[in-house]
Amino acid sequence: MSNLLTGSQMRAVETAAMAAGETSGAALMERAGKAVVGEIYISWPELYAEKAPRVAILAGPGNNGGDGFVVARCLAERGWQVTCGFAGDPARLGPDAALALERWKAFGPVFTQEELAAGLRAGMVPDLALDALFGTGLSRPVAEESAALLARLFGQTARRVAVDIPSGLCADSGRVLGPVPPAADLTVTFHSAKPGHLLGQGAELCGRLVVADIGLDAALDPARAGGPLASVVGAELCRPVARKAALGHKYTHGHALVLTGGPGRTGAARLAARAALRIGAGLVTLAVPPAAQQEVACQITALMLARCGDAEALSTLLEDVRLNALCLGPGLGLDAVAREKTEVALGSGRAVVLDADALSLHAEEPEALFAMTRSKPVVMTPHGGEFARLFPDLAGKLRGTLEHGPGYSTLDAGRDAAERAGCVVLLKGAATVIAAPDGRARLHSAQGARSAPWLATAGSGDVLAGLITGLLARGASPFDAAAQAAWLHVEAALMRGPGLIAEDLPETVPAVLSALAVEC
Repeated sequence: MSNLLTGSQMRAVETAAMAAGETSGAALMERAGKAVVGEIYISWPELYAEKAPRVAILAGPGNNGGDGFVVARCLAERGWQVTCGFAGDPARLGPDAALALERWKAFGPVFTQEELAAGLRAGMVPDLALDALFGTGLSRPVAEESAALLARLFGQTARRVAVDIPSGLCADSGRVLGPVPPAADLTVTFHSAKPGHLLGQGAELCGRLVVADIGLDAALDPARAGGPLASVVGAELCRPVARKAALGHKYTHGHALVLTGGPGRTGAARLAARAALRIGAGLVTLAVPPAAQQEVACQITALMLARCGDAEALSTLLEDVRLNALCLGPGLGLDAVAREKTEVALGSGRAVVLDADALSLHAEEPEALFAMTRSKPVVMTPHGGEFARLFPDLAGKLRGTLEHGPGYSTLDAGRDAAERAGCVVLLKGAATVIAAPDGRARLHSAQGARSAPWLATAGSGDVLAGLITGLLARGASPFDAAAQAAWLHVEAALMRGPGLIAEDLPETVPAVLSALAVEC
């Protein structure tokens, strides 16, 4: 599970390493440029066979431009024909970038933006284009002249590379500053991914993202970065989760209770309950209104059933102390009885997942909900629309044109929402944010190689709620349960493949766990 560093955190890590005498700015720049060259050959091995490939580079006025000059020199050393444009004043370059520029000048000239544009208009067609205009420190919109030149350069090239991040993309939020930058085929960043590579428009614009090692010690990041680090959820997080003790029995693995709606509205809860059972909860019971009891009884086998017509009936059920995790929302309904059941569940002290209807019930008075969730073992699972209804001010900060960076991100919004609600918030999306009230955050990206668009199907979210509930029943913390479930949910979809419907997801979970070598 790798950390994500914001632009300022990355600068703090580099500064601390240089202050400690572990490296220098020039050495980091040299390693960065050489890493980009290595990734170019990995991505396009056919360039080895080219006698003298042509590359056009647009370098900017900061350290990102310095990285570009290192790339230019290294490619020239390998026999490339290099055209290097510069959007800046050489006299204003920092010392490391200025050194990289001087070393490049031993191999070739530096063209102005106007000269590079003239070459493109004259029909220059490079084999590869490199965006080294602006990196993760960008805080203002890219000038129209530079943005237009970069767009033209990428438009006339079959292979497009961004150094660190596409110029114009906010490294903290994935939002765009100024004109939308052209998409890269390959983005090579350094030491760690940045939130903007995965959030907002980041994944779409970055293409294949590679994180290159430039010799910084990642173990020192938390102390050096100054502030809570977000992390990327991966398979390693899930391996220790679902191992059952050899001498255990069903009650040692938790008893989950999933509340259903009335007749004709029980399917969503049944999906959630099946997922909770498949992820290893020892028992799962569906709490069903009497009028829907026959409907549910005809549909289940391994799941259990209990009558639960109103809040008083739920209170009676919860006298069984073995019921340790509750799921409310999938198909629950939006009436007064549903609201009363939610209040009983949140007052019970059990771990609770609030999804779908359980969130919409409180859209008109979210503070009343937060009063019940603060400091409780609760996971909220809103999608974007539900989030906007519960946290309208935070959602508003994510909209509109970004005038300056760093931009407010969904990662920021998730953290702020978790702090306000006093519980874990899982904000769904292609990049799902999991945030805790203490500032911890994880990000699961279902993009690029992990893209599973067939998850956009009815009932998919209900399965996710059930996975979280089952992990809570088994003793996982709300924060861990939400993060692990987000990864498992997508992994099951990837394993099942296109054509998936929600019923397939719980049935694929055992294969995912088997592949992880987890006994469940």
